[in-house]
Amino acid sequence: MDKFLEIIRPNLKLILGALVVIFVIAVIITIFARLGKSTTVSMNNKTFKVTVAKTIEEKQKGLSGQKSLGQDKGMLFVFNEKGYYSFWMKDMKFPIDIIFIDGETIVTIYKNISNPPSGKNPSTVYQPKQAVDKVLEVNSGISAKYNIKEGNKVEFKNL
Repeated sequence: MDKFLEIIRPNLKLILGALVVIFVIAVIITIFARLGKSTTVSMNNKTFKVTVAKTIEEKQKGLSGQKSLGQDKGMLFVFNEKGYYSFWMKDMKFPIDIIFIDGETIVTIYKNISNPPSGKNPSTVYQPKQAVDKVLEVNSGISAKYNIKEGNKVEFKNL
């Protein structure tokens, strides 16, 4: 043990420095690996690139204030526990379809939900028929266009 300490002591700073560099490189590699992967949601042979709302702030804001949403885009709300989560159209500037998902199955769809007229309070609240853990918002008409229905299976990648 003494010989080991004799070798290590003079090189301790060098060894610690090397460990820090290795750790930093590992973190950078992990970050870059995740940057290239988009979260996607696929239903009925149609794939959407989605923005994931995980934090309370992201969920509260949702798509509010956005001017539009790309045809193959959406916003996915992910919840830690299943529940009857309520959605409304506050500050929405375009109509959407709201798709409530339990695990990997669509349980409720609200189609062509219009934003309220300017200055009006969005009093209508949209809830699922059963507890869910995910909600997907896509452009109005997408569910009809791609024949997306309650009971359809949903596939998530890079979630």
